[in-house]
Amino acid sequence: MNTQTAYLILRVAVGVSMLGHGLVRLPKLQGFSAWMLKEFENAILPDILVLPFSYALPIAEFVLGILLILGLFTRISSIVAALVMILLIFGTTLIENWGALVPQFIHVAFFAYLIQHIDRNSFALDTKLKA
Repeated sequence: MNTQTAYLILRVAVGVSMLGHGLVRLPKLQGFSAWMLKEFENAILPDILVLPFSYALPIAEFVLGILLILGLFTRISSIVAALVMILLIFGTTLIENWGALVPQFIHVAFFAYLIQHIDRNSFALDTKLKA
C-alpha cells in the first residue's frame, strides 16, 4: 500500500509540474513562442524547427500534466513526457543554459521511475478502466 501511495504522490507531483508549465504558457502562447525564438537565435537550430516546437510545447505540457494527474494512459504519457524533456535537454545544451539541465534531468528521472514501476499505479483511472 505504501508503494502505491508513494507512486501516486510522485505521479501527481510531476503531473502538476507539467500542467503548471503548460497552464502559465498557454494564455501567452505567442509571447512564449517569441521568447523561445529569441533564445535560439544564435543556436544551430533553424527557426523552422524552433517555431512549431515553441507552440506545441505548452500544449503538450498541459495535456500530459492532466493525463498524469488523472493516471490516464500513464505509461504512454510518461514516455511522451520523457521524450519532451529529452528534446528540451537537447535545446538547452544548444543554447548553453546549463542551469536548466538539472530540473530537466530530474523530470526525466521521475518519468523513468513512473515507467519502470507502472505496476504500482493503483490509484489511477488506468486501473478503473481495466476493471
